Formats: sequence, structure tokens, C-alpha cells
Amino acid sequence: METTMAVTLLDPKAALLIVDLQKGLRGLPTVHPMDAVIGNARRLALGFRSKSLPVVIITVAGAAPGRTETPQIAAVRSADWADPVSELEQAADDYRVMKSRWGAFTETGLAEWLRQQGVKQVVIAGVATSMGVESTARHAHELGFHVTLAIDAITDLDAAAHRHSIRIFAKLGETGSTEQILALLDAPVP
Repeated sequence: METTMAVTLLDPKAALLIVDLQKGLRGLPTVHPMDAVIGNARRLALGFRSKSLPVVIITVAGAAPGRTETPQIAAVRSADWADPVSELEQAADDYRVMKSRWGAFTETGLAEWLRQQGVKQVVIAGVATSMGVESTARHAHELGFHVTLAIDAITDLDAAAHRHSIRIFAKLGETGSTEQILALLDAPVP
């Protein structure tokens, strides 16, 4: 995994956003093993839940309608394709977002819900680094949220795209490992 700068602070009301860790994407050939990424996202979810902090489970069920140079793959999807992976152990009070764009904020009401909860900071985990994760991070930053990216809880299909996004993340917020973020959850609030 990449070298990270230590994330410096978690706001008292931070939320964890888990992007596209769903059954239909689980078997993709990712840069970092998907099981490790899911395991770290699970640990973050358990940590946030233990502090009664919001956990947002985001899944994708469609795509933006615009033309691209890379054609959309028309695949037969199982009925549970957009269901979160079972390891996340979705809790009854986790907030669910079903999106049809790369980013989790477009046409979902997520920003409004986070603001209603008093959230000022989001910690982001999931796939793909250069698509759903980066789009969500960019939009969160533009909306004024403090952004933290859990570097060992994200991965991509393309190594070069993953590395490029990691470099971009320092301009959008802070980065850190799952361990660093969990340590801050247990640190006394300043």
C-alpha cells in the first residue's frame, strides 16, 4: 500500500462513507486484494458504530446517461448485485445511499442528510479509487466537508489511476491508514 501522511484530526461528528463495496463488484481484478480492502472498511465501520458515529453504505445501481469513449459493459446482473458485501454487517441505523453516478452526492440527498446529522467531516473507503471514491471525495470537498481518505481501505482496477488519485487526495483532504483513523476515534476530543 501507499505511504500515507498521518491524518491529524477527526471531528467529533465525523461520518464514514463506504463507497461501492457491493456483491456485484467484489470479484473485480483490483490493484490491492479486495478482501483486505473490505476487511479494513469493516473495521472502520465497527469503530464508527462503537462511537455512535454515522456509517453510510453507498452502492451503485446504474450509470450516468452521457456518452463516453469507454462503452458501458452491458452485463446481466444478479438480483443482489447492488447489495453491500456481507462483511460490512450493515446495522439498522446505517444510512443507505443507492446512486447512479460515480459520486455519492449527485441526486442522492446525502449532503443534506449529513448536515442534518451535524456531520462536518467524512472518512471515505471503497472502490474504485479513481471513480466512485475520488468523485465522492471531490464533491465532499466542494461542499465544504473535511475529507479524510482511508488509503488501505480503497482500491482500483488500474494501478496508474489509483496512484494518480492518491496524489490528488492530498489536495482534497487528509489521508491515513485504517489504524491511524481508528486511533483518532479513541483519542480524547480536544
